Amino acid sequence: MSENKPDIPPEPKLIRPQPNNKISLPVEWPYRLLGNTLILGIILFLASVAITLKTDLINKKLLSLQDSFYALTSKLGFTVDDVIVDGRKETSAADILQSTGITRNSNIIRLNLPEIKKQLERLPWIKSAVVRRSYYPHTIHISLKEHEVKSLWQINETFHPIDEDGNVINAPYTPDKPLLLIVGAGAPENINTLFKEIGENNEISKRIKVASYISNRRWNLILDDIEHGITIKLPEKDVAAAWKKLTKLNAAKNILKRKLTNIDLRLKGKVIIKLEKSGKQAPKKLKNAKESKI
Repeated sequence: MSENKPDIPPEPKLIRPQPNNKISLPVEWPYRLLGNTLILGIILFLASVAITLKTDLINKKLLSLQDSFYALTSKLGFTVDDVIVDGRKETSAADILQSTGITRNSNIIRLNLPEIKKQLERLPWIKSAVVRRSYYPHTIHISLKEHEVKSLWQINETFHPIDEDGNVINAPYTPDKPLLLIVGAGAPENINTLFKEIGENNEISKRIKVASYISNRRWNLILDDIEHGITIKLPEKDVAAAWKKLTKLNAAKNILKRKLTNIDLRLKGKVIIKLEKSGKQAPKKLKNAKESKI
């Protein structure tokens, strides 16, 4: 007797679709992305316009309220009674009032003190300013620090005051005391370097009346008298060493008290001294303080 075996279904066959049976749908996502981006951009633009308009309206309202507040406080007497200025010597009162815009009717609360300080420091004589306000009495206090004139610079037959930092002060100035005269292009920028090398408070430096910057590279110094003093010709380099040599020579021989016209320190290791000719007047050293071309 034969056993009944279960029927095993045949293994299915995979039917590979032919290339011509494939159906491709159109690719739409790039267009959707572009459209969505455009719509989002329009929404953001409209929102920014709305916010700007709203903010502008708010600002106008705030400015209107601010103006009303200042008008009310002015009526209540919050106006400037006085302006007190300390440290003013060369700057005129008219220039101060014009630069700050302060009048007796100015609202003391409304004044912008940092802006007033900035305007004051633009004036040629003012190096720094401190501005404060006080109430009862309503007063603006201004403390000024003006540039200190250390020398006069002659260039192209005109004279300019020079401050302690070597800066040109672009303002008219009439000296009330003897000042060092510096001559030549580039002299203001280099005068402090010169005195750092030779010293400012030693015996010889205090006798310098004229410092002439020659060809924008070295100095000629005139001692004691602009027209008949001793001319010291400094080298282009190693100025400190040359000056030290001069001070040692003067300490040993006291040469700066003799009748000399020139001391030439330009050659390393040498000092060339030119004596004043006896019976004749020494030639003028700096006629009209013009720059020498040596």
